[in-house]
Amino acid sequence: MREVLIYTDGACSGNPGPGGWAWVQLVGDSQKEASGADPSTTNQRMELEAAADGLESLTEPSVVRLISDSKYVVQGLTEWMDNWIRNDWRNASRKPVANQDLWQRLYTQRERHQLTAEWTRGHAGNPYNERCDQLAVAEVDQLRANGADH
Repeated sequence: MREVLIYTDGACSGNPGPGGWAWVQLVGDSQKEASGADPSTTNQRMELEAAADGLESLTEPSVVRLISDSKYVVQGLTEWMDNWIRNDWRNASRKPVANQDLWQRLYTQRERHQLTAEWTRGHAGNPYNERCDQLAVAEVDQLRANGADH
């Protein structure tokens, strides 16, 4: 299986508000990136969308290191998800898991790939994390320029 490194980030202006997401994918010497936006969303949804889209972009099952500056994404994938599934997508308070649609997409990808998720500090000089942030913020800025926050 090929080895892939995926960095992800999300951004939101207001919470909820216009949001953007982005990923940078590294396979050997090649680098791909993508980003997108939602006119009315939350920061957590954008973090999850970045991770889900980055994983879904892979054309074959892979060994993936997913690196995010969102503890919500990393802990969800590594600590919470198995309990949510055992509890029929309910959290420790027995309430439905927030953002379940996105978590279910991530679960599908977690089953497809050999996935590890790692946290990195945001805005700490990692060039790929910084690039994701730049792309996600640019998506938010484009939405705002088009009047998404009015």
